[in-house]
Amino acid sequence: MTTSQHATRIALLTAFASVLLGWLAAHTEVMYADGLRYVAGAQAVERGDWKATIARAVDHPVYPLAVAAAHCLLGGGDRPQDWQTAAQVVSVAAGVLLVVPLYLVALELYGPAVAWLACLLTYMVPITGHVLADVLSEGVFLLFWTWGCWFALRFFRHGGMPWLLATLGAAGLAYMTRPEGLLLPAALAATLGLMVVRPSIRFARPVWLRATALIVVGPLVLVGPYIALKGGIGTKPAVARLFGLAPKSTAMAIERERPLDPDQSAARAFATACRGMFRAVQGAVTTPLLALAVLGVFLRSPGRDSGQARGRLFVGVVCVAWTLALVRLYATGGYCTPRHALILALPVIAAAASALVRLSELTARRFAADATEGRRRFVQATVCGACLLIGGSLWGKATLAPVNESYAGYRQAGEWLSAHTAPGAKVLDLKGWALFYGQRPGYSFGDLGQAPGDAGLGWVVAHDAFLVGPWSYCQTVRDLVGGRTPIRSFPETRRKGVSQVHVFELSPDMARSEPSDSTTRH
Repeated sequence: MTTSQHATRIALLTAFASVLLGWLAAHTEVMYADGLRYVAGAQAVERGDWKATIARAVDHPVYPLAVAAAHCLLGGGDRPQDWQTAAQVVSVAAGVLLVVPLYLVALELYGPAVAWLACLLTYMVPITGHVLADVLSEGVFLLFWTWGCWFALRFFRHGGMPWLLATLGAAGLAYMTRPEGLLLPAALAATLGLMVVRPSIRFARPVWLRATALIVVGPLVLVGPYIALKGGIGTKPAVARLFGLAPKSTAMAIERERPLDPDQSAARAFATACRGMFRAVQGAVTTPLLALAVLGVFLRSPGRDSGQARGRLFVGVVCVAWTLALVRLYATGGYCTPRHALILALPVIAAAASALVRLSELTARRFAADATEGRRRFVQATVCGACLLIGGSLWGKATLAPVNESYAGYRQAGEWLSAHTAPGAKVLDLKGWALFYGQRPGYSFGDLGQAPGDAGLGWVVAHDAFLVGPWSYCQTVRDLVGGRTPIRSFPETRRKGVSQVHVFELSPDMARSEPSDSTTRH
């Protein structure tokens, strides 16, 4: 294929991604809860509090810095929606730009027949669009990460040091977005080490030595000062647990999917972690594509040359390493979600696309063996098109569903509090959404322990799970509510798949902007 043909494909895929992510951003009910931290970091940047964003923040700084810049370019504004829009603009822009390295990586691994299909399938899968359109750092991270992977594949094909320098630069930016970025130089080092035992793909000794030296020195120069400033690779508790620098989450920790059974054996804990990892990957890839990816491993063609073989070895190292990391994440923290599996999902979806193309070729060979080349290509295109239609029918509704629709009630509760309570009214909201959208002070998970002792606490916002759950923080919410009837519920009537969020008034003497009407009680 010519460069212009590749550019046309990329342009069409970019247009598709733009429409999809734009639609999802415009139909976002509430931002993901982690997005509240990124917005807070961006607000700290705008205030000039760099220590809060870089030195003391739990999250790495690139995404909050980008959000602050976007907020300024979009004209500022102090409304919650202004900050959400700025954060989503950054995420959507990164998600659209991600098309280019996704296409190039699949092109490098499998060729032009697979590249466009792998890219299209990536955006058709429901979780991808919902993550990239939300207020999350994954879009920016995956942009740098995927460029780094393509640079690495070019390095392993040609052995040029400029490609390796570009890889380390992209890895540095990925790490400054999320701590997972350090996996890229680690995978480079592991791949160079494995080359030693495979003479057929080994670099020449001078190239190998220069590359090894760069991989050791480069990360120290690029991210070493930041690591020293932070006092470690990352300050997120999950990172510390992953590296064994902190104990496992307690049995009733808030991040766990379910309370930990204190009597479970090590074997059972490992099996549970493997199941959690598999569910996360399954959610990020979907079951049909996961099955196709497994088939693709067996149907793949041999590497065209030693360069492609080295690249595939690198991708294999990344996949194995991140699979083990996900198992470890669940084993130490009790959770693992599809968004955590996106590093693994991207190459797995590409492998599924390669299997689909291979199956279309086998179909054409079986039913159009004696036909012209044009006829065989038509059969292949028909098979791929039919599979895309099936995928669209399976995933379309979920892919286009409003982002975080199930928690829309928290935004409605926040807006109600903004309209019906005094600006200083304190609110307990474990999720943090009502505090953000209502622009009210109060308490969330991080300072929950202070809430019961605050005589000025006037409101509690909670959905049903917090009122009936077995966790210790649920009991705190129940104790504060004390059997009261909610003054408002959002939505007013229960709907399948949507959490009903309740607003409880603890102190009737707290000032309101307008008196409440008895008809508002449910």
